[in-house]
Amino acid sequence: MQLYKASDAPASKGTTFTGDVTLTRLLAGAEGDIGVSSVHFEDGARTNWHDHPGEQVLYIVAGEARIGTADEELRASPGDVVHLPAGQRHWHGAVAGQSMTHLSITTAGPPTWYEAPED
Repeated sequence: MQLYKASDAPASKGTTFTGDVTLTRLLAGAEGDIGVSSVHFEDGARTNWHDHPGEQVLYIVAGEARIGTADEELRASPGDVVHLPAGQRHWHGAVAGQSMTHLSITTAGPPTWYEAPED
């Protein structure tokens, strides 16, 4: 068993986002391991399009989230969970006019990043 303190986790400003986003890596998974991050999106900020080699689970902690794929866009509220299968190209972030925080749980390594989503 190992305890990871949130107060010890490094926080950084993301470069693969539109708007102001702070990423805190609570558990930085190595290749093939589980990664857990807290991600805070300011008013309307979003990720760029991306996909993951493994699954991603988003747990919405605060605010209202938008999650989009090529086929649909969903909205999620605090307490909601979004499951994204391996390889699904998507983006996620805060609804315009609100900030949003989610926990991101990933498997199998880092994402592949693409362009920013269009409005």
